[in-house]
Amino acid sequence: MVGVRTADLAPTASVKFFGAGTAGCIADLVTFPLDTAKVRLQIQGESKPSLNGQKLKYKGVFGTINTMVKTEGPRSLYNGLVAGLQRQMSFASVRIGLYDSMKQLYTRGSENAGIGSRLLAGGTTGAMAVTFAQPTDVVKVRFQAQARLPEGESVKRYNGTIDAYRTIARDEGVKGLWKDNMPCHFTAAFGAGFCTTVVASPVDVVKTRFMNSVPGQYSSACNCAITMLMQEGPTAFYKGFMPSFLRLGSWNIVMFVTYEQIKRGVMRVQQSWESPL
Repeated sequence: MVGVRTADLAPTASVKFFGAGTAGCIADLVTFPLDTAKVRLQIQGESKPSLNGQKLKYKGVFGTINTMVKTEGPRSLYNGLVAGLQRQMSFASVRIGLYDSMKQLYTRGSENAGIGSRLLAGGTTGAMAVTFAQPTDVVKVRFQAQARLPEGESVKRYNGTIDAYRTIARDEGVKGLWKDNMPCHFTAAFGAGFCTTVVASPVDVVKTRFMNSVPGQYSSACNCAITMLMQEGPTAFYKGFMPSFLRLGSWNIVMFVTYEQIKRGVMRVQQSWESPL
């Protein structure tokens, strides 16, 4: 009996779910330094308005990475990695892994999905992904923004990932783990490429500032945006633009290439189990 070719086997929902999460983690491992550099650039100048002639600590993508390596060590580029991987397992798994299943739900099993069904499926999985992954994103940003100071100079904001979840929930309430539920955050999550970075960058900067803020610093995400505009000007909304653009493009390339390979690999293993020689 001739076995079915691997290419003809449709990946199951569980294969897509775990494959997307794993691929997202691999993409994060490759691009995480760019994400950390983006966060550092986005929060630069937050504590006080920039002054003429004031020397900036971070300049550009590679300048920021170089400064961090020199002053904090190479490991600082991966601050918040644990929370970042947790985010991908919850975010990418739902947003990408469940997309096809949700699309079939809206089309009632039909393979001919129109633009409306695709938008509904994307919106649904996007909303679910942001809801599930939001606490991990908050903790990731907090760690990336936390500069490693000389020993004895200052107490770290958090001692570990679990401590961060616990401290935020205790000091800011459980809702502190779900800061920044702006609908525009979905745009930043879905988009890819230059145009998306242009559109999403202001939202992403506000998201980073708001997530990293201490209780009472901003009354809302809108207040955060207004404060940035008044104190730092319109250009503040595009801080970290280049690492954001580079990270977005490279992350999507690594993620989707890896995702396809993982799906094919799992289906080959499944086929070999079901049709042994």
